[in-house]
Parts: sequence; structure tokens; C-alpha cells
Amino acid sequence: MVLKSPGEIELMYEANRLVHRVLDHLDGMVRPGVTTGELDREAERIIRAAGAAPAFLNYRGFPATLCTSINDVIVHGIPGETELVEGDIIGIDCGVLQNGYYGDAARTYAVGEISPEARHLLETTRRSLELAVAAIQPGGRLSDIGSAVQRHVETSGLSIVRDFVGHGIGAALHEDPQVPNFGAPGKGPRLKPGLVLAIEPMVNAGSAGVKLDPDGWTARTDDGSLSAHFEFSVAVTQEGPMILGCEPSRTAAAAG
Repeated sequence: MVLKSPGEIELMYEANRLVHRVLDHLDGMVRPGVTTGELDREAERIIRAAGAAPAFLNYRGFPATLCTSINDVIVHGIPGETELVEGDIIGIDCGVLQNGYYGDAARTYAVGEISPEARHLLETTRRSLELAVAAIQPGGRLSDIGSAVQRHVETSGLSIVRDFVGHGIGAALHEDPQVPNFGAPGKGPRLKPGLVLAIEPMVNAGSAGVKLDPDGWTARTDDGSLSAHFEFSVAVTQEGPMILGCEPSRTAAAAG
């Protein structure tokens, strides 16, 4: 695990500030009739205008700036000509590379009026992320994070995706350690100041199963149920967790 200096964390804060500026801007664009390709082009425009680079574009062959995951798509949906429809939910994952460090965050947005089932899914997933962040304390254990997510999600009658996990982040987009969204507390390495983690619960309304589209990227629920995804990049400090780039209250708009 690579521990970051205060100066490196400040650079990562700024990279994540740009990510959240993009996500804030897209919140005003998410509406029926807009295509995922339009969202992607606007995100790339903002990122490049800030002197940064899209982190996902061409990463391991991924062809876009954003991951846009609609309804039963869990993660890694590819932007294109698909138009958003009233009642959809769309997870948007955005990453940037700025001044040598990565920022990474995701939100799931409501498209117009959504069903009570979808509302419950979004609120539960977002709350599980908040609880995960609260579990990040210096001297704590890595598994405390996933345990907080799992406990909240499963008591809410939903399922944790186990095929995808959070990760360390810094000068590389993906660093050690992996951060599962499940497990018993009190296990794994201790959380030390300077560690930065991308915490990203992915939650399904139905089963936890995953299937992959022929494109090799788009991961869907195996039963066609809805899925939601929220993510923060979080630094461990002596005082506790620091969400990089934004405050938790600013994600409220993502659930409508």
C-alpha cells in the first residue's frame, strides 16, 4: 500500500474536485432525450479545458471518458447513442488524471420521476457509501469498510455486488489494496494516515449475480434488476476520513 504525503493528498483533492465539478455539471444534463454520448463529450470537454486528461479513455482499451450505466447495468457501460428515458436511473463514473494524480468518483442519477423501488435503491446505496466512509478510521481495519456497506445494504433487502470492488488510488488509477464491499469487520491490514482509497459500493435490487455483454465491458445484473453505484476517493488522516474533492451533502442531487 502506497501512503501519500500531505502534498500528494492535496493534489489528489484537486483532481477529485474536477471530477465532482464534472458530475455536478452532468446533473443538470441528465434528462429524458439526452444521449449517453452527449454526456461523455461534455465531460471530456470540461476535463480537457481544465488542463487534465480523462482517466478512463483508452485505459485497458476502454473507449470513452465516462462509464454510463443505465438501469440493469452495474458498471462500465459504454456511452453512445442510447437516449435516457423518463424513469431510468444512470450511474456515471468519472476519472481524471491531473498533475500526475488520479481522481475517481461516481453517482447514480434519477432521470425524471423514478419508481419507489429505484428510489430505495439509490438512497440505500448512497447511504452505504456514507457509512463506509465513517468506518475509515486510523488504526482500523480494511474490512471495517466493506462490513459497514454489507450490513446496511442487506438489512435494506438489497444485494451487494461481489465481482467488483474498490481500490487504492494515487499516481496509478488502481493501486493496492482492493476494498471489497462485504465481509466481517476487524480483518485485513490496518488503515494508516496517507492511505487513499476509492470506495465504491455497487448494489442490486435483485440478486448479486453479474453477466458481461459481448463488448467485454458492460456488466449487468444477471436477473435484469436495477443496479446503483456511488463512489468517493477518501484519504485516511490522523483525524479520520477526508472525502477528496467534495462534501457528502453535495451528492444529494444525484438521487434527485
